[in-house]
Amino acid sequence: MPAVPVDESERRSGALLDHLARRMRLRSESVLAPLGLRPRHLVALTVLRDAGDISQQGLASTLQIDGTNVVGLLNDLEAADLVERRRSAADRRRHVVHLTETGGKRLREAECALAAAEDEVLGALEPAERDTLYELLRRAASGAPVTCTDALTDGGEPDTAC
Repeated sequence: MPAVPVDESERRSGALLDHLARRMRLRSESVLAPLGLRPRHLVALTVLRDAGDISQQGLASTLQIDGTNVVGLLNDLEAADLVERRRSAADRRRHVVHLTETGGKRLREAECALAAAEDEVLGALEPAERDTLYELLRRAASGAPVTCTDALTDGGEPDTAC
């Protein structure tokens, strides 16, 4: 099948989003490394802070990772005293994962470092533009279609496809 010519004036976001995501990922990894954290550690700590104590199985389900992988993840976090596994009072065969005081402190440090990294990557945008970008990305990630009416309501210009 022959390639269909693309109008070079068309604006496509995919490559820009990919580039921005790579910059953000690299910057995030570089600020997390001195804290002894990787992105997967940060996600687990955030879930534990937001959900409270949770079973290993519940954590694996929330993170959508295999139970074996969650054990390795928790081993890393427990070795750094960021989480603690305790026997469940309701079922002694199960472990409940608890965010330690050290884990909460490290998570706050990581969030501050990530905010600074985001400031670097998105430094060309004004605060209101960052808010708009966040809202648009959140809506796009949720899968909810953005209509021309939404664009006009948000003060934007309708897309040429409208």
